[in-house]
Amino acid sequence: MRKPSWYIMAAGLFLAILISNLSSFISDGQKLDELRGSVLRLHILANSDSDRDQCLKLKVRDKLLGSDLFGGAADLSEAEETAAKKLRQIEHIAENVLLESGCRYRVSAELTDADFDERVYGDITMPSGKYRALRIKIGKGEGHNWWCVMYPPLCLPAACEIGGEQPSVQADVAEDKAAEEEHFDDKELDMLRKPQKYKVRFAIWDKIKSVFSDDVV
Repeated sequence: MRKPSWYIMAAGLFLAILISNLSSFISDGQKLDELRGSVLRLHILANSDSDRDQCLKLKVRDKLLGSDLFGGAADLSEAEETAAKKLRQIEHIAENVLLESGCRYRVSAELTDADFDERVYGDITMPSGKYRALRIKIGKGEGHNWWCVMYPPLCLPAACEIGGEQPSVQADVAEDKAAEEEHFDDKELDMLRKPQKYKVRFAIWDKIKSVFSDDVV
């Protein structure tokens, strides 16, 4: 007995929807990978969790953000190249900040690939995952860390006074949207500004990639 034509039409519609959703899922996953690969994170590790060490971390942050180290970088590759050339300069700047506060911690700086948790900056949310990062370790580097987006330049410095109020560990983000809208396309901005819309599919995408990666190894 031949199936009613509406069965065939329903099956065809279901298949079309499945293919469309799969295509959208893959497209979003690939765009997520592009997004992660287009930014340089700044990652600063404090010596310890003491109020003084946490405040020193933020003073180093403010000095580095105010130094315009990556001003004029046209893309991530240029920002990385600039950072690689200035690692010793970055260490020197940070150590001078510490010395001015009566501290002699050693500082080390490196470019590395690092895993980050999801992080909110103003009205955008950077997805969790592996990013290229400029990592700066102060002293033992055993305290709470601070991170933001160094390229494109989305971070703004905010002073912290030792001996005054408790230091803030919140990231400061450019209030105008110029840097965001200049660097990210419409799809990326939608991902950054509506994270809940993509949260589940991003988690599935990363899980699938990790499974295939494990199989290759």
